[in-house]
Amino acid sequence: MHFLEQCLNSVMEAIKTIEAEVIVVDNNSVDGSLQMLSEKFPDLILIANKDNRGFSKANNQGIRVSKGEYVLLLNPDTIVEEDTFVKALAFMDQHPDAGGLGVKMLDGKGRFLPESKRGLPTPAAAFYKMFGFSKLFPQSKRFASYHQGHLDADAIHQVEVLSGAFMLMRKQALDKVGLLDEDFFMYGEDIDLSYRLLKGGYKNYYFPKTRIIHYKGESTKKNTVNYVFVFYNAMVIFAKKHYSSENAKLFSLLINTAIIFRAIISLLASTFKKLLVPFIDFCLIYMGVFLTAKYWGQYILGGQYSYPALFLYVFIPIIIIFWQVVIYYSGGYDKPIKPLKIIGGQLVGSLLVLVIYALLPESYRFSRALLLFASLWSIMIMLLWRLLFFSLGFKSLKMGNKLTKNIAVVGEEQEARRVLDLIKKTAIDASAASIIISDEVSVVKDNLILGNIRQLSEIVNIHKINELIFCAKSLQSAEIINLMTQLKSTPLEFKIAPPKQMFIIGSNSINTSSDIYFIEMNAINKESNKRYKRLFDFSISLTLILLFPLHFFLFKYPLRYLKNLFVVLLGYYTFVGLDSNLDGVLLPNMKKSILHPLDMMNYNGVNQDVVDLNLVYAKNYKIRNDLIILFKSFRKLDRKI
Repeated sequence: MHFLEQCLNSVMEAIKTIEAEVIVVDNNSVDGSLQMLSEKFPDLILIANKDNRGFSKANNQGIRVSKGEYVLLLNPDTIVEEDTFVKALAFMDQHPDAGGLGVKMLDGKGRFLPESKRGLPTPAAAFYKMFGFSKLFPQSKRFASYHQGHLDADAIHQVEVLSGAFMLMRKQALDKVGLLDEDFFMYGEDIDLSYRLLKGGYKNYYFPKTRIIHYKGESTKKNTVNYVFVFYNAMVIFAKKHYSSENAKLFSLLINTAIIFRAIISLLASTFKKLLVPFIDFCLIYMGVFLTAKYWGQYILGGQYSYPALFLYVFIPIIIIFWQVVIYYSGGYDKPIKPLKIIGGQLVGSLLVLVIYALLPESYRFSRALLLFASLWSIMIMLLWRLLFFSLGFKSLKMGNKLTKNIAVVGEEQEARRVLDLIKKTAIDASAASIIISDEVSVVKDNLILGNIRQLSEIVNIHKINELIFCAKSLQSAEIINLMTQLKSTPLEFKIAPPKQMFIIGSNSINTSSDIYFIEMNAINKESNKRYKRLFDFSISLTLILLFPLHFFLFKYPLRYLKNLFVVLLGYYTFVGLDSNLDGVLLPNMKKSILHPLDMMNYNGVNQDVVDLNLVYAKNYKIRNDLIILFKSFRKLDRKI
């Protein structure tokens, strides 16, 4: 929603001097986009689908109702310059042979996106790209043919393939070659249409005289296994459609080999990233406990006692993993790292282990003293190695309640101060934040103002700024893009603050989901809350299943009640959630539930109070609320779902 709003703000600025219609096709979004569009952009044409029809079908819906001489496909995670459309349309008017046009695209850090100009995915081009040759030789005509690496990124060129993120096409050409092929659900449809434009006698142009920001990866994270399968299977569809049978078979074999290879790499990379810190914790904790056990038996007890292999090689690893699970659910693995969460999780885990330990037969109770040492060692080593690595430059291991960044806000003073106040209400430590005013005034009123925009590069270097936030109210999109490209060689992060909004948007990488700063709320879709809610559902459902013989008579439909408990236990449903029957009301996306906030009240209708009740529950989530609703509506757990 927030990226779409920012995109439309830039589009509205860019169409002020031209005759244009703006069409938005919504593929059954659940993030509040429809409500935002009706409130802030009531004049655009909105097509609201009841399901996700994919990129091709949705864009074709918009194309069919469009009336203009040209049609532009534009991703919602983009920002265009104020003169983008004027320049692009002028070029198309001057080149009647042009069927389509793409522009120079930059990512959220001001870096050139190579997919701005592409070649056809021939078997050779696909092979070089998928197995890394294009990265090794980025300017080679042969090895980098997929991204046309040999072509100057700042010069106009004829190219084979345009990017669907910004694809300006002549309506007359579309009438001749057809619309997007709806066999492509996502990815590949822009390649197919570009190729058909060429076969229809038209030319495709790369036009770098205007630029856009494309926050690559907002809709799909490119490092996921799902992305690998969907993207490369789209290439197979293209090959079967346009290549000879023999070449298509060769291409399909190559693609399927690449899918397996890339899927394995993506899965390993994702797993490694998620489990690296817990794995280091496990190794360090186990190593300390193991060596201590050996030392204790050999030197303290004079070699008269050694711990059994069952204890050292089975019990201790299981106990450490159990501790780590408890620490995870306590928030000890969240970022930034909170030492108290680690300590609290470890203490709770140790208490639970000691309780279980006391219930074991005497023959399995090997050493309570060693367990106590292991607990203390666990806390100490987890905190120490994180602190050490953070001091060595691993910023992701920072400890504290907030992420610390040296931020500078660029804009007119009044707007910059508004944005600065917004940052201070987020999860970011803005104690070092400052202002760079965008006008030519050079008088510094207080220590908060570092200077004006003409001194930007110097200010960034001297004050070691690591993040710039541009005020969209003060600066045009073209100015922001210019500044980003000028500073792209510095290790800076960039974000943009829309006017009159309570959020700030940015992007660190084309391969990661972009950053958005919000005013902090304890929202139900917050990662820690999702963990606590799942733990709540699992523990309560398991308990009720075990106690089912003692209370099943309380329900009118006991078997349905038991079934509901199992679907919650397995994670398909949650006990308490948002009311899915509020048609037209946009609420956060979450699992379906048996009970709703309304169940704690004796009311069955739908009015604004009910909507507000759901919103309050979603925005300020507490486990206590789930307990209250579950207690008051317990006998409704046999509800048909």
